[in-house]
Amino acid sequence: MLDIKYIRENPEKAQALLKQRNNNTEYDLSPILELDKKQKELQNTRIELQTRSNEIGKLVGQKIKLGEEVQELKGEGNRLKQELSELEPKEKEIKAEIEQLLLAIPNYPSLTTPIGRNEEENVEIRRWGDEYIEENRVVLPHWEIGEKLGILDFERAVKVAGSRFVNLFGTGAALERALISLMLDRHISAGYKEVIPPFLVNSQSLQGTGQLPKFADESFKCSEDDLWLTPTAEVPVTNLYRDDILDLAELPIKHCSYTPCFRREAGSYGKDTRGLIRLHQFNKIELVKIVQPETSAKEHEDLVQDAEAILQLLKLPYRVMELCTGDLGFAAAKCYDIEVWLPSAKKYREISSCSNFGDFQARRANIRYKEAGKKGTHLVHTLNGSALAVGRTMSAILENYQQLDGTVKIPEVLQPYMKKQFL
Repeated sequence: MLDIKYIRENPEKAQALLKQRNNNTEYDLSPILELDKKQKELQNTRIELQTRSNEIGKLVGQKIKLGEEVQELKGEGNRLKQELSELEPKEKEIKAEIEQLLLAIPNYPSLTTPIGRNEEENVEIRRWGDEYIEENRVVLPHWEIGEKLGILDFERAVKVAGSRFVNLFGTGAALERALISLMLDRHISAGYKEVIPPFLVNSQSLQGTGQLPKFADESFKCSEDDLWLTPTAEVPVTNLYRDDILDLAELPIKHCSYTPCFRREAGSYGKDTRGLIRLHQFNKIELVKIVQPETSAKEHEDLVQDAEAILQLLKLPYRVMELCTGDLGFAAAKCYDIEVWLPSAKKYREISSCSNFGDFQARRANIRYKEAGKKGTHLVHTLNGSALAVGRTMSAILENYQQLDGTVKIPEVLQPYMKKQFL
């Protein structure tokens, strides 16, 4: 959530920053400013009335001691109390209206985010593994080779749950488990603390990380409870610290987490209707960091490299793209996408998004820190990234490691987990 104080003091700058997103949505701050002005006027009136009410209380006490008449003062005091009782709920109501409007406004792009209109203007930062790309090699798409090997089954998944689900059989299931283990092992060795959080989250958690209220139609909700299937481990892991005041000495907090993830993929109908790229249910390893503002830029770069490390271990070619302002996610101030090479399509496809949210999520979730011996608290910065989406990693392995005889070689780093060399 944006800082109302910054909007109040810098309305033109705030509006200009939001306009940089340039994503065909106009975010008009004037209703927020009008309500904020009204709320401040009510607050000033309330403070004046409360000050006068306190003065009357003291005067009444003094006059009683002196044996003087206080009936008129008491009458004024009662009238003030009545006015205050009417003002306070009005002020709370306006504050709630302001908060609801702010919850629908996205984060500002960071000052280092490239300005652009859409994904076509994202900036390539680097590539890795070009030597593993064979431009002229013809391979089957991952869903075809997976079905031929008997490890992917989409037809029976439709029978059980509907489209955009998959069954994994035999070595397909083993490969999924091996990837999860490899990713967790590597991230734990890099200093992340593993956590398995609840896979169901409440509305307050989704609001804290920015999925609600704007993206309610992209998540699955349990109709009889205030619970949602988690769309990503970012939600439960970040919200572990909601309403906390952390000691500076505790930062940075670094977690890695495996969860199944559930998304409606609203707005994606007709896209990636086959294969593992865009499913309603998928497994993912998420990295979450909670850090002090001064270190968040470096922590972001390190997080991207931790995600890249998995692809390097698997020897899968990829590139890193910095998203422009017009392609940023709702809560992100700065974001890098990692895209893995899929030879059947002869193009790179997203396998991870690594975002720095600044204090946007921290303000929504009320996550703060304090320094020992100093007064006051400060908002933390939050970061997260997929490291990696397991199904998409499997799809890249099935295509990049496909052999001429129709088998798929298991990446060397995974062979100890699977006790074999080929699928």
